Amino acid sequence: MNQQLMHIIDEEYTRHPFYGVRRMTAWSQRQGYTVNPKRIRRLMRIMGLVAIYPKPRLSQAIQEHEKFPYLLRDIEIARSDQVWCTDITYIRMVQGFVYLVVMMDWYSRYVLSWAISTTMETTFCVEALQHALHRATPETFNSDRDSN
Repeated sequence: MNQQLMHIIDEEYTRHPFYGVRRMTAWSQRQGYTVNPKRIRRLMRIMGLVAIYPKPRLSQAIQEHEKFPYLLRDIEIARSDQVWCTDITYIRMVQGFVYLVVMMDWYSRYVLSWAISTTMETTFCVEALQHALHRATPETFNSDRDSN
């Protein structure tokens, strides 16, 4: 029975590699198998299967990278185009992730441009920045400190 269950777990994991123990248990139960999370966890460990998803602490700084001081700490932001900022994040989708980058004016909180991509290549970030620069040029451009 375990061999058969491992076979169907492997097939479902191939279709949905982001399924963890809970989802795999629920899916197996819907298929008519009498299983509990402990059994699924044990079988997935034996097969070396781990759900693919962003793990915690992804933004840890690399020790060897040079640390720059935060130059905006005591600056009063008093007008538009004085400081722009950018950030990138991921959005979980059924078939993976979509990455979103945003360029924003700190004073007005106006989104100057944004772009999405299915890969973490730099081209969509550069395109979003170029689009924002067609509007104006900031005095200071700020990104988060952990973007090493």
